[in-house]
Amino acid sequence: MGERFQDMPDEWPVVSTATPYMGARTGVRTEEVRTPDGAVMRRDYQVHPGSVAVVALDELDRIAVIRQYRHPVRHRLWEIPAGLLDVPGEDPLEAARRELYEEAHIKAEDWRVLVDVYTTPGGSDEAIRIYLARQLSAAEGARYEAFEEEADMEHAWAPLHDLARAALAGDLQNNCLVTGVLAVLAARAGDGLDALRPAGSPWPARPY
Repeated sequence: MGERFQDMPDEWPVVSTATPYMGARTGVRTEEVRTPDGAVMRRDYQVHPGSVAVVALDELDRIAVIRQYRHPVRHRLWEIPAGLLDVPGEDPLEAARRELYEEAHIKAEDWRVLVDVYTTPGGSDEAIRIYLARQLSAAEGARYEAFEEEADMEHAWAPLHDLARAALAGDLQNNCLVTGVLAVLAARAGDGLDALRPAGSPWPARPY
């Protein structure tokens, strides 16, 4: 077996910190940090509550996808169901169940942790946990009433390999979709989807 590559927690001393802007969901923090050689550097970064996303894979090897307008990038992006961890103390698995229901009106019996990622660690502390959901069925009751960008959301079932090809061709650019699709293929090529971590596995980036 080769070397195990693993990220390592570390924290350089913070000389000063300020939050010049705080919006409804995220903010901007400015910190001066002392480097190991004694120099002081300034870093501005987004403060983010964290997110969850769901690769919902059905028995036909299709993934539930949505398309919605994303104003910062001026695109309508194909994505997987996802959302913020905006309820303090909420179990991320419950947040993922909620997002799958609200955005796709789907429930799942089998849940696994697919992959954990920092989206932009050079400029944001946002962490995302992407789940794999299987044994799918339609959720009970009426569909969730969507607002703003979500009110214009499109829904589709897309073959896994079609999504992978589109991602590699540069046609799909949403980070959760691309990461999730390629992670499913990597897991299958390795120890298999049933060997993925349990849904309740610890998440050091966002303890709950």
